[in-house]
Amino acid sequence: MSWSGDGDRWPQLDAALAQRFAPIALGHIDREYPHKLDHVLDGDADALPPRILHPLFHGSFDWHSCVHGHWLLATLLRLHPQIEAAAEIRRRFDARFVDGPVGVEVAYLARASSRGFERPYGWGWLLMLQAELLRHGDEPGRRWARALQPLADAFVQRFQQFLPKATYPVRVGTHFNTAFALRLAAEYAQQVGDATLQDLLRDTALRWYAQDRDCQAWEPSGDDFLSSALIEAECLRALLPASDFATWFAGFLPRVSQHQPATLFVPATVSDRSDGKIAHLDGLNLSRAWCWRAIASSLQDEAQATLARQAAATHLQAALPHVAGDYMGEHWLASFALLALRH
Repeated sequence: MSWSGDGDRWPQLDAALAQRFAPIALGHIDREYPHKLDHVLDGDADALPPRILHPLFHGSFDWHSCVHGHWLLATLLRLHPQIEAAAEIRRRFDARFVDGPVGVEVAYLARASSRGFERPYGWGWLLMLQAELLRHGDEPGRRWARALQPLADAFVQRFQQFLPKATYPVRVGTHFNTAFALRLAAEYAQQVGDATLQDLLRDTALRWYAQDRDCQAWEPSGDDFLSSALIEAECLRALLPASDFATWFAGFLPRVSQHQPATLFVPATVSDRSDGKIAHLDGLNLSRAWCWRAIASSLQDEAQATLARQAAATHLQAALPHVAGDYMGEHWLASFALLALRH
């Protein structure tokens, strides 16, 4: 995947790029093995293959990557419905977004042993997928969204039950990061106009993060695919009024104009893309690009906004050529590239 940007210029998510991304996801959403299950066995009868446990999302190495692989395809289809891959995307969505597979996924969540299943990363991504399906204005899109809605409802309920008793946030740069999950869930709440969920997400984010000041940004670690600093900022940017966010951000990262903390402006080095954990660092660069670009759109200081856009471009340039090549990154990195490119 080549880079076409320069400085703070940004590649366009045009039909050509969409057609390059789509086959990547189509190549793994039905690939069952290798697979990393998030599965608690209550007995021998629960030792089942992924396609039986998860008839809807059994590919892409793990459940959540399969979910956001579908999100990528749904987004590309909506933005560029005439690409060559569109017919295949529609065919596969017609086969899977139906009552049977969705019902099995909902029933799986009802197991007592599934209480912590995919919390909170997969929860956020499932709602992100549903938000995207709901943006489709044609009848197939509406049909897919109707089929998936019971699963979305189940995860909304999980957020509603979990967040009030989650005393502390999780600030790691991996799947357990709570700011990332709130940010994705906010997109669903806004799309469907769910004010109750929106208020819960905002109030939780304020309870967890409002008092954070002078972030030191102790990152990256060797397993990060999220910036614990920048995703917290992007979470609050998405949930707060612009003026409130600007005030908070000025205290959270008060030395952005001096390129501090310096680590947030330097792309992570990826030494071995065949190592699934080290390959996470390509995702860190892509998610930083997304966050910096989104944050720049809300900064009132134009000099700071320019620095943020430049940091976004630098990180995107470091990672975009590597979204395909080795399966350890290929099964998920294009989704993170799309987060950065779609606005």
